[in-house]
Amino acid sequence: MPEARIRPATASGSPLASPSSTPSGMRLILGAARPRFLLLSPVCVSLGFAAAVADGIRLDPMVSALVLLGAISAHVSVNTLNEYLDYRSGLDFLTVRTPFSGGSGILPAHPELASAVLRLARASLGAAALIGFWLAWRSGAGLLPLGLAGLALIYFYTGPINRHPWLCLIAPGLGFGPLMVTGSHYAVMGSYSSTALAASLIPLFLISNLLLLNQFPDREADREAGRRHPLIAWGLHRCSHVYAGLLAAAYLSLILGVCLSFLPKTCLLGLATLPLALRAARGVLRNAENTAKLLPFMAVNVSLSLLTPALVACGLLF
Repeated sequence: MPEARIRPATASGSPLASPSSTPSGMRLILGAARPRFLLLSPVCVSLGFAAAVADGIRLDPMVSALVLLGAISAHVSVNTLNEYLDYRSGLDFLTVRTPFSGGSGILPAHPELASAVLRLARASLGAAALIGFWLAWRSGAGLLPLGLAGLALIYFYTGPINRHPWLCLIAPGLGFGPLMVTGSHYAVMGSYSSTALAASLIPLFLISNLLLLNQFPDREADREAGRRHPLIAWGLHRCSHVYAGLLAAAYLSLILGVCLSFLPKTCLLGLATLPLALRAARGVLRNAENTAKLLPFMAVNVSLSLLTPALVACGLLF
């Protein structure tokens, strides 16, 4: 009789199944993309679309869907690449996680999924690049500089950019603001406009602030891992004032855009979140050294980053 062969089984008990092929494994891999934060991409893309509508363009549904898919793919790539590199560097084992910082915690708990998360990062980056090149072919070569800059930000953010305070501060806002907003506008319109550029300044400041504040609880772990972002280079006190300054810059850019007629007056709807901004600024200035007391204001900051661009987009549509 032929010798019986025993097939290897995984922890799920399914023969020949890899952890990443099981439903629970897939959920964990997708969880490394931090789905709760992916809403930021549609909001910023919508701001670019609204600027195009305000400039008189009728949106093409297929092109608009591809732009949105490309933006979300880029966001998934930067999140999963960050998860993988933070796990490989050992940073994930040093951080104290909060709902807004410290990563998802999936890879330290499930190291067998590391290669699958890296594959997702590469696949989503490839998808974003392919969509971007097709859009540049369709809409014009003027989209290429924005797309290439976006790919560079994704690839270098977790590594070199995090070792230069000013670059680390501005890179997130640059990616979601001028690159994503004006890129979305160009992809559907085929040209640049002052409307889209003025609108993109709002997420430029707000999203830079979002990442800045989320680094407050991680500063000591990041220092041990060799990073040198603003919290490490400048300290808590100075960064709390930088946070307040960037909030002020977001609202001043909105007011200035309207005063200079780059944006319609209806965009002042974005000022509806100003009371939340004042609350967040006071909370950060008073509680910069206390992570527990800082958490409610980190939640307010996330709301600001989503609501303000969305309201400005509504103003453009009106």
